[in-house]
Amino acid sequence: MVTIINGKEISLQIRSEIAKAVKAITDTGAPPPGLAVIIVGDSKASQVYVAAKKKACEQAGFYSLEIILPAETTQSQLLQKIDDLNNDGNIHGILIQLPLPSQINESLVLEAISTDKDVDCFNPKNFGYLNLGADCLLPCTPAGALELLKRYQIPIEGKNALVVGRSNIVGKPMASLLTRENATVTIAHSRTKNLPELCANSDIIVAAIGKPEFIKGAWIKKDCVVVDVGTNSIDDPTSPKGYRLVGDVEYNEAAKRASYITPVPGGVGPMTIAMLLSNTLRARNKLHKK
Repeated sequence: MVTIINGKEISLQIRSEIAKAVKAITDTGAPPPGLAVIIVGDSKASQVYVAAKKKACEQAGFYSLEIILPAETTQSQLLQKIDDLNNDGNIHGILIQLPLPSQINESLVLEAISTDKDVDCFNPKNFGYLNLGADCLLPCTPAGALELLKRYQIPIEGKNALVVGRSNIVGKPMASLLTRENATVTIAHSRTKNLPELCANSDIIVAAIGKPEFIKGAWIKKDCVVVDVGTNSIDDPTSPKGYRLVGDVEYNEAAKRASYITPVPGGVGPMTIAMLLSNTLRARNKLHKK
């Protein structure tokens, strides 16, 4: 019988652990972790997401700084703001809400964030450290997916792991993290020709391709562990909202074969903010040597 991996429950556990650690810090009179989030423009979706991060920071006892800049902000103005935050001792994590307006070079902006405060692991230097196996902050979503496997005590070493998706945000770093855990890792994508065959030979599948129910349940090997990172909206006239969220895996059929599976929503999604808090705490402890 399949075990549903409850990301919401695990994320709350992690956030509770972080809150206790922060209290132990502030009880000594030391400063709490500080997270700064920059939004450029007035995207409602971005503001909702940032509001959720701010609430999570408050619940964990963090210092939270939200900076909303106008859509016409120039690249030099944004870079100056990042430089200010890099030199602010009260800020231990800096997050830039993407996407940025067209007049701003996203790559230059992400490179400008101090590697010690790059809690999203978007700075190319941190990405390189990750692939070298060096000590660095880990990208939040892949780190959250890995943490779920560990908290459910799912063996990784020696297993055949398939990562479906090759983005710099999830797919590539996920493959690196699984390799660190001594899995034998294959990266596939939308143009892979033998995807059903690869799925059928995989002990762990991490789906991060961004296409609703792209991976069919019939492809899943018996007792495979399925981690679905995808969050896709599809039309559903029977839903009160007119749509519903599904992952990149055909859930109902996959659940008949898998030993463990993450639902969508409620699986990997809640882990992203939990790992963002974890990274910020880690960055703060590194700066202050605990």
